[in-house]
Amino acid sequence: MDKVQVKICVGTTCYVMGAADLQELERFLPDDLKDKVEISGSPCLGLCRDENYGSAPFVTVNGEAIANADVNSIIETIRKKLT
Repeated sequence: MDKVQVKICVGTTCYVMGAADLQELERFLPDDLKDKVEISGSPCLGLCRDENYGSAPFVTVNGEAIANADVNSIIETIRKKLT
């Protein structure tokens, strides 16, 4: 099974708006998810330029954009991708 790909935008706006904390995501993953997820940073996902996406910080989970991302919304999306 392929791992769920999580990309955290660490561009300036996202970083300041909370992505700095999201870089610790792996620490907060439940044990049942830790080996099923690959987390990486991205210099910019470019989503802040499109008002349809909402506000920073942005994260993608297997390409699905999450605006105003927080640990809970990311974990919820990961679980959906695994079902």
